[in-house]
Amino acid sequence: MRGVGLILAAALGASLAAVSATAAPVLLISIDGLRPGDVLEGPARGVKDPNLQRLAQEGAYAIGVRNVLPTVTYPNHTTLITGVWPSVHRVASNTTFDPLRKNMAGWYWYSQDIKVPTLWDAVHARGGIVASLGWPVSVDNPSIDFDIPEYWRAHNSEDAKLEHALSTPGLPEAVLARSGVAIGNLQETTPASDLAKSKAAAALIALKHPAFFTLHISSLDEEQHLHGPGSPEALDALARIDSEVGDLIAAARREQPGLIVAIVSDHGFAPVAHDVNLGPAFVEAGLITLDDAGNPVAWEAAPWISGGSAQVVLARPDDPALRAKVAALLAKLMADPSLGIGAVIGRPEIAAQGGAPDADFFVDARIGYEFGTRLTGPLLSPGLEKGTHGYFPQHPEMRATFIIAGPGVAAHGSLGEIDMRDIAPTLAKLMDVALPTATGRTLF
Repeated sequence: MRGVGLILAAALGASLAAVSATAAPVLLISIDGLRPGDVLEGPARGVKDPNLQRLAQEGAYAIGVRNVLPTVTYPNHTTLITGVWPSVHRVASNTTFDPLRKNMAGWYWYSQDIKVPTLWDAVHARGGIVASLGWPVSVDNPSIDFDIPEYWRAHNSEDAKLEHALSTPGLPEAVLARSGVAIGNLQETTPASDLAKSKAAAALIALKHPAFFTLHISSLDEEQHLHGPGSPEALDALARIDSEVGDLIAAARREQPGLIVAIVSDHGFAPVAHDVNLGPAFVEAGLITLDDAGNPVAWEAAPWISGGSAQVVLARPDDPALRAKVAALLAKLMADPSLGIGAVIGRPEIAAQGGAPDADFFVDARIGYEFGTRLTGPLLSPGLEKGTHGYFPQHPEMRATFIIAGPGVAAHGSLGEIDMRDIAPTLAKLMDVALPTATGRTLF
């Protein structure tokens, strides 16, 4: 995406003039998996997040954010900075479609997969400094002046070397000197890693004074997967995050008194008890071929799992016999109430809901069920997780969070329920930059 600056200039009709002196800097913090009720109903739920509650009282908040199909991290984070559905930005899921499992469970890490301008591009094109720490789909984005992206491979110490290679040259050393945080401490989905991220973010703001800074906090999501939404472990993680975010905001406002702070999340959460493994049914139907070790070696149609939902991709989309065979299989699986399949939609419905045009079918599980990735064994098994997301966005449990406070947004109060596509154009307006490709509306 090296040519994104030229593309952006054509799309926006923007000059490279400096960002307006009246524009406020924006700190966009994503708390992965934060349910709006855990802030707006925090006292009643026994949630200790006073800093987030205070921020909502100071500014404006949504009672819920209707997110995108599927309700998983990477497509929704991309919508947050583009203002368009996955059908437009083309980040279709967390992981890439990989029916033969050759990509080693690779995710949509690379910014070149985003097919439309972003807020990073808009601010950078107007001469504003852009910084990012741990934001999904940010690797190798030329509009991010100072970037430590989200990326992993081996989940060991070697990943720190890889992360260093992908970061802005000299930035990990500058952050370490200012905060004492080494790059190897920023990569996990743990409370300790989120604490390191908040300290590193404060250091980066002090060093660079960015006009736009994006930060991804992820341990709440992990604790809800492991222990369930509303569990003591999840509430403890949220309390820690609230304290760390409160310290970060205070430090950032000392450096940039006119700062606007936006708190977002990508999805909500629901409890899970059952795994539904579609893979064995596809194998039995001859749609996936396995070798003697149980590894896929050929496919005609394959499920693409996103937690509470699954896309189904056909190897030959123009083959009516194959399409009919897969449709019949999905109808048979849905007819079995024990499998917890709530809906199956095809290409027209996927397009209407803004899903990326990669799949021929999209399958939604009922709350309490999630789709597993096994290709052998029983169709139904005990859940490997206690909580998940990824369901169709119609489920109220999937609603995400939006809170914003700072100059120009004080005392707006409740915004009601909003569309996730509204967030990017709203932030663009507050930063006095143009993002005309966004399909959402400005909230103020």
